[in-house]
Amino acid sequence: MTALLQRNLAEHRELFSQMHILDDAIGQAGELIALSLQRGGKLMLCGNGGSAADSQHIAAELTGRFIKDRRPLAAMALSTDSSALTCIGNDYSFDDVFSRQVSGLGREGDCLLAISTSGNSRNVIQAVEAAHELGMKTIGLLGRDGGALTKICSMSIVVPSQTTARIQEAHIFIGHALCGLVEEHLGFA
Repeated sequence: MTALLQRNLAEHRELFSQMHILDDAIGQAGELIALSLQRGGKLMLCGNGGSAADSQHIAAELTGRFIKDRRPLAAMALSTDSSALTCIGNDYSFDDVFSRQVSGLGREGDCLLAISTSGNSRNVIQAVEAAHELGMKTIGLLGRDGGALTKICSMSIVVPSQTTARIQEAHIFIGHALCGLVEEHLGFA
């Protein structure tokens, strides 16, 4: 095993040995998402780069299936429409690519899962602000110290790491946990 792989594995193990401290926050987030879906709302997700990929992955687990066959659940990643992203980015600003979609597609009772390893992504912050204007609940899936998002989200899950790769590994683990909790809360699992 290479030295780099050994270091990465050691960091991963160290972080995951601490993940139990997020249990209550993850449980509350799963319940919040399930309640929104149960009441006819949808889950919107946003993030940049790897966090955009995580948004798409989590949305796919909910609209497709996660544990067992079941009805599709209303979830959408705001990073998937290249025409909307490039139109909004060109005509307005990259800072607006998620907030304009939230404002146009969101409604009271929906939920936004805002994913950012730093907690300081301007376009994700603006999405949360737009969601609050509509009366949506917001969940920050964050890293480091949670950044600006931890102060404005309805609730936050902050992965206790400074390393982007380790935070992203934890984020997809948490995303899978949220999908499982949603299915449990809705009686599918």
